[in-house]
Amino acid sequence: MPEIKICGLSTPDTLDAALAAGADWVGFVRFPRSPRHVALDTARSLSHRAKGRAGRVVLLVDPDDDALAAAVAAIGPDLIQLHGRESAARVAAIRAATGLPVMKALGIATRADLARVADFAAVADRLLLDAKPPPGAALPGGNGVRFDWDLLAGADLPAGTMLSGGLCADTVAEALRRTGLTALDVSSGVESAPGIKDPARIAAFVAAARG
Repeated sequence: MPEIKICGLSTPDTLDAALAAGADWVGFVRFPRSPRHVALDTARSLSHRAKGRAGRVVLLVDPDDDALAAAVAAIGPDLIQLHGRESAARVAAIRAATGLPVMKALGIATRADLARVADFAAVADRLLLDAKPPPGAALPGGNGVRFDWDLLAGADLPAGTMLSGGLCADTVAEALRRTGLTALDVSSGVESAPGIKDPARIAAFVAAARG
């Protein structure tokens, strides 16, 4: 059964919808330019609501030490997701400083982009493969675009590698089949508008992924 993360949750109702659908992970975005950004107080409340019901993830983009510490203190995450241009050394430093597992997102557009997998697999607890943002995009992820999944054919990927980018209820079965991955991260694909999660789409996504 695929492992599912619903990212960019920002309200109690949509968090409850993700939990009711059976999400394994729920993600809270701390990146002001994102329509899914949540204030620390909101993230704290949502994280407390999800505690013991799903793994809690805080998504950070090139955080400095102060931003990292504030997010960890408020949210108490089970996993830190790094979605910026963090180096392997920075990933290792964040993991050491917080004592928490770290998932590093890597943007994929060509087969050559997979060359970085080994470096980050050595320091991160797991990897997330997302489509590289389109030219001029304001966000490093959550853009609703996907990369060519056939690029992963024969690739040596660590266990637990997550797939993101362009996933929705209509594409998830194909994604699982073509990539062979068993962990999925969805955000824009379960929204009715940028940053607005749709409980019905969340339920449909999980059902399609596990059907």
